[in-house]
Amino acid sequence: MTQRRQVVAEIAARILAIAKPGVLCVAVDGVDGAGKTTFADELAEPLRASGRTVIRASVDVFHNPRAIRYRQGRESPRGFFEDSYDYRLLAALLLDPLSGRGDRRFRRIAFDHRRDARITSEEEEAPPGSILVFDGIFLHRAELRGYWHYSVFLDVPFEVSIPRGAQRGEGSSDPGAPSNRRYVEGQRIYLATCNPRELATVVVDNTDLDEPFVVG
Repeated sequence: MTQRRQVVAEIAARILAIAKPGVLCVAVDGVDGAGKTTFADELAEPLRASGRTVIRASVDVFHNPRAIRYRQGRESPRGFFEDSYDYRLLAALLLDPLSGRGDRRFRRIAFDHRRDARITSEEEEAPPGSILVFDGIFLHRAELRGYWHYSVFLDVPFEVSIPRGAQRGEGSSDPGAPSNRRYVEGQRIYLATCNPRELATVVVDNTDLDEPFVVG
């Protein structure tokens, strides 16, 4: 077993050991380019193999409309941190229904930021014992942290995460480039004010994609 598969399997085992009625909510957090989507997809595999229903979802389909996202300016780091996502809609459509207070009837998609348009997705019902694996940035904000029964923070320096994101065609590979200031500095605000490394259940150094390791 590769080191990566071993880390994923270890975390999956910890999640499966949590005794909780209803739906178990798991967050995979990290800066842009940390590898959240891939890690969450990989984590879902052993969870499904255990016989549990896994709901995969992402914050990236809960953006605010463009007029709200850029109301503090298109280059504003604080605007990126404060205005990127519609947390009320995320809670109403997905997180509240899957919480202990909800009826487990949820929608996993709400907004297409490329078209700047709302999406009406099909309503689904989560069976008891399901596991939500949710990826995205800023997941340890005060609005969200209370929903997670287990959370992973992927720790990757900007010197690695920004070039990794650029390989997907997302801007400059230079963390200091003016085009990256909004995103890098906005995420620095998050790291400083929300302290996800301390709040996460587990921190994984994902700098080397082949050899991630558990930090704490």
